[in-house]
Amino acid sequence: MRWSRSAGVAAVAVVGLMLSGCGDDGSGDTGGGSTGSAAAGGAASGKSITWWVMKGTNPDASAYYTAVKDAFKKQTGATVNIEEADWATAHDKLVRAFAAGGGPDVSEIGTTWNPEFAAAGGLVDLTSQIDKAGLNKDLLPALKDSSTYDGKQWGVGWYAGTRGIVYRKDIFDKLGLKPPTTWAGLQSTIKTLKTKQPGMLPMPIAGASAYAAAPFIWGTGGDFATKDGDKWNGSLDSAKAREGLSFYTGLATKDGSSSKGAATWKETDLLDSFTQGKSAMVIQGNWTPKAAVEKDPTLKGKIGAFPVPGKDGGIAPTFLGGSNLAVLKTSKNQDLAWKLVQMVTTGTLAKQWADQTNFFPSTTTGMKSYAASTDPLVAPFAKAMAEAGKNVPTAPQWGAVEGDKTVSQMLQSILTGTSVDNATSKASKSITDTLNKK
Repeated sequence: MRWSRSAGVAAVAVVGLMLSGCGDDGSGDTGGGSTGSAAAGGAASGKSITWWVMKGTNPDASAYYTAVKDAFKKQTGATVNIEEADWATAHDKLVRAFAAGGGPDVSEIGTTWNPEFAAAGGLVDLTSQIDKAGLNKDLLPALKDSSTYDGKQWGVGWYAGTRGIVYRKDIFDKLGLKPPTTWAGLQSTIKTLKTKQPGMLPMPIAGASAYAAAPFIWGTGGDFATKDGDKWNGSLDSAKAREGLSFYTGLATKDGSSSKGAATWKETDLLDSFTQGKSAMVIQGNWTPKAAVEKDPTLKGKIGAFPVPGKDGGIAPTFLGGSNLAVLKTSKNQDLAWKLVQMVTTGTLAKQWADQTNFFPSTTTGMKSYAASTDPLVAPFAKAMAEAGKNVPTAPQWGAVEGDKTVSQMLQSILTGTSVDNATSKASKSITDTLNKK
């Protein structure tokens, strides 16, 4: 979900050429021997593997780490060493580990990193293991797509989240409003709030929140990019994408849902505006409503959530972002590494992590309890994720598009006066150029 660009894809591609000739003397090599058995007390006894987890998603992860270590030891006889890494430096740290022939056995990687590292030859093809484990049909389609490159799977979704609209239920109740179920209804709700609740922004549009625009781009049948043979083409300048973007940005520029200052806002700014009582609706991730109540306990019972509506009803496709787990090609214990991936992405350990982080598991089975939740701040997001989750283009260079902030710069330019046609033409050309770099 996060991306650090300082080393870049080119560096990874070079590493991909080096991997087959790397020695085993890298500082990150903790495998300690040949591929181990996954049977407790068997050949794996006494072996160890290393797992890199990104810092911050679960601020108090010590109990979870203990549970993983104990379960892994019980099932395999081997030890798992867990090391935390910073998101800001993890991408480059993995690149350097590949080059040295070391690194962890298993690593958490952002969903948009998966195709990049797979294309560079740094990951293990997990297709057969996923099939044998029966996970192939259980993984949420969008997360499965995020780990797929060249028709094979190079990772497994660990946790994910999606966006919806968080709103002031008390304000809606006072004005007799119901959560809208179409784009026309959303527009009408915004106009009512602007007239009858003038002290609040109806729904600010944050220019630096790229994926908040995704439901509207996808909701009209548009996309960020499409593939034609071996070439990727930016497609934000298509008629369908422009239709969705015109509606979304028009909520601010024509319908007055926002403020001029929001053109540069990030999602954190949206959340601040909401918790401070300055906005009636905001597009937010499922991991944020509880944070809003923590910031202002008086909001308890006063807020609700609903999926971003489809143009003419239903649920608009929303970006399903999160993290995958991948086995590194440099691992000396790939069977044990896969066993760890399987354990923490399914069953009790997957639910424990999801509950602690306010994200969701990656499987249809794991999502059932959340979709059936009576919590009004959980069920709408779970329903959107299970029924309408979608992934960005699985191009190896998509992370570079994110790093360049191409989409958010496009949104900011539209919100500050550039025409949709001009802004999308520029963005599409940039996306095309970036995705086709070798």
